Amino acid sequence: MALGKYIPEAIEKKWQDIWKESGCFEVETDPGKPKYYVLEMFPYPSGKIHMGHVRNYSIGDVVARFKSMQGFNVLHPMGWDAFGLPAENAAIKHETHPATWTHQNISEMREQLQRLGYSYDWRREIATCRPEYYKWEQKFFLKFLEKGLAYRKDSPQNWCPTCHTVLANEQVEEGLCWRCESEVEQKDMEQWFLRITDYADELLKDLEQLEGGWPERVLTMQRNWIGKSYGAELTFQVKDMNETIDVFTTRPDTLYGATFMSVAAEHPLVDTLIADAENKDEIESFINNIRNMDRIKRGADDLEKEGIFTGRYCVNPVTGEDIPIFVANFVLMGYGTGAVMAVPAHDQRDFEFATKYGLTKKVVINPPELHEKGEVLDAADLTEAYSAPGFLIHSGEFDGMANEPAQKAIVEHLDASGAGKMAVNYRLRDWNISRQRFWGAPIPVIYCDDCGVVPVPEDQLPVLLPANAQVRKDGKSPLPTMDEFVNCTCPKCGKPARRETDTFDTFFESSWYYLRYCDPRNETEALGSEHVDYWMNVDQYIGGIEHAILHLLYSRFFTKALRDTGFISTTEPFSNLLTQGMVLKDGGKMSKSKGNVVDPKSMIEQYGADATRLFILFASPPVKELEWSDQGLEGAFRFLSRLWRLVEELEDILEPAWPTTATDPQSDAAKKLRFKEHDTIRRATRDIENEFQFNTVIAAVMELVNEMYHLKDELKTSDPMALSSAIATAVTLLSPVTPHICEELWQALGHEAGLTSQSWPTFDEKALIKDEVTMVVQVNGKMRAKFQAPNNAPKDEMEKIALGLENVVKFIEGKTVRKVIVIPNKLVNIVAN
Repeated sequence: MALGKYIPEAIEKKWQDIWKESGCFEVETDPGKPKYYVLEMFPYPSGKIHMGHVRNYSIGDVVARFKSMQGFNVLHPMGWDAFGLPAENAAIKHETHPATWTHQNISEMREQLQRLGYSYDWRREIATCRPEYYKWEQKFFLKFLEKGLAYRKDSPQNWCPTCHTVLANEQVEEGLCWRCESEVEQKDMEQWFLRITDYADELLKDLEQLEGGWPERVLTMQRNWIGKSYGAELTFQVKDMNETIDVFTTRPDTLYGATFMSVAAEHPLVDTLIADAENKDEIESFINNIRNMDRIKRGADDLEKEGIFTGRYCVNPVTGEDIPIFVANFVLMGYGTGAVMAVPAHDQRDFEFATKYGLTKKVVINPPELHEKGEVLDAADLTEAYSAPGFLIHSGEFDGMANEPAQKAIVEHLDASGAGKMAVNYRLRDWNISRQRFWGAPIPVIYCDDCGVVPVPEDQLPVLLPANAQVRKDGKSPLPTMDEFVNCTCPKCGKPARRETDTFDTFFESSWYYLRYCDPRNETEALGSEHVDYWMNVDQYIGGIEHAILHLLYSRFFTKALRDTGFISTTEPFSNLLTQGMVLKDGGKMSKSKGNVVDPKSMIEQYGADATRLFILFASPPVKELEWSDQGLEGAFRFLSRLWRLVEELEDILEPAWPTTATDPQSDAAKKLRFKEHDTIRRATRDIENEFQFNTVIAAVMELVNEMYHLKDELKTSDPMALSSAIATAVTLLSPVTPHICEELWQALGHEAGLTSQSWPTFDEKALIKDEVTMVVQVNGKMRAKFQAPNNAPKDEMEKIALGLENVVKFIEGKTVRKVIVIPNKLVNIVAN
């Protein structure tokens, strides 16, 4: 066939139609074949893909195609994270229903992704807003409720008065809503939670299974988020009240130095403590301000420490001293008990607070160097807290003990009197899954005045989100005002009841979607064990580092919870994780506000999908940030055009060869090209399998193409098979990156079957043995000459040649050669003085 002009749009459309018609990316469960499950984090259907999407999905597509060529049965699905606040707000803005908006965007984005030629099994497509999907997560919730993993409680929450919903801590930025930038308030609300804390130890321990497969940075972030710490739980009696304050501390050895108590503004005892305070109004104003602060900011080390005295005291359980109780801005209910015994001489935050408010500092840990001299550290000499190890002083019967063994001794002493015990604490809090917005999966419970909280019977699932609901301009959910939705009958007693109007947090949907891909059309069960057991775990998961905590942690928890409720046998969802870097332009992240967004659609229309994919994979390793460059995209297009012209020029002499067909090179040019061909396969295979270094894979193929340009005139007549073989190799190796043009060139070579059925080439070690090698000659460690020598030539011959080279003689003349070291095929090192 005559190639003609390289027109990407026509070629790409042709091959996308062929792939669709042949169903070559559709796979089935087949225990007789080795499987490989590659998955990119699914997108929110905004209506337009961006370059971050293109990078993420191009990485996954290369992995999928490569593994398929290696003989694996590859599952590579796509779907849509379709519920949530962004879609609802966009629908309100455009005066339409969220379902209409979402499905329209899904249709547009599906078309855009298909235009890029990704190898998805589109039969497995899911959208989390479809009843056939969220029906099953409602069932999961009921099982969690039955097992005690789901519960309801009243607690203070981040509330956005504009978005009319609670926010996760991570969705509050400097006290403002991450979406609308409204000031966030603290609001006591009854909410649904999942007991992720029940799995804290397992979530922490199982990170060991992921070492080597997940980035160490992500593992560290999860360990820190779970935040397991060992210490003691101590009880302080509130003076003149029948109340106690429990604290968790990792430093019970400093208990004798506790000189005041700090409690969180949200602590349940605060209102009782300040009930009789003379300046109650002032204290309440301070408390309200603290409650509305960004919680992450409150936990930052550089936060200016502020507090207010409650007017109450508690009693130090070992000294019997009265110590004042303060409400402090740096104490959070999210860690420990929401109360901290303050030891300003040995904790920097407490030190800063005590210094600011003129509170007592008491040294109880003496530095080893002073202990040896018989001296003691004076609190008046401290410029910062002393937090290093030492020996106890001013600590009663424990004086002179090293501080670490003293921790256990002090707790045992307190345990005998009921004032303390050893304890383990976690930073991790239970997962609030309630959202007060419309566009989400309804939580399947009913409230009955007589029966209380009643689960919706499984045969009544799904509880459908009403299609006739009219979203409100103010953002409030219409569900509470829809009598036809709210009013129902109690499944237990048959009396009138009310349906829950909160919907699931969208992380609920994204925490199990990877499981549904294994068996997406099953109408009788959520997760067919035959399919889940075959496909899980996900062998390679790909997504942004911004999901390192919430999504990835919730997915790990969900997998374990579904295991324990009998749905699956899997323990961890993702064996390997790649977190790709961001796409930047002009040094900053692409964003509409900065005006630096590059539209993939226009790039594809101008240069083609293959050139776009090639550039975004060649410009940077996947884990690094990528700086967008129009010139780089033009360069990618020029390279593909150059490859096209090479095949076009040689079309008349090329044969339908397979990679590495040329096995008996006769000329030096043929030998040189054969070496380059096999070396390219070696490098490409190694670099894909070694952390997916696609940029170096592409560079290796480019070098092979350059070599063919250099040698083509000589080989056209003398050894056309060498060119046919090398071109077949270049096209095959490049096909996972730029599949359309490679399919077209493969067909032009005379092959009937497409590259989707072609195996990944293998190299021959013998072909990498050169007849001649370049030897480097060093004199006293400095390179002075090079020469060509036969491969594996005798050492004495190499030494003789090196010592006779003109530039070497010049540097050893008048000196005595003390030693000559010959490293075969690489180096001759001469030592002379």
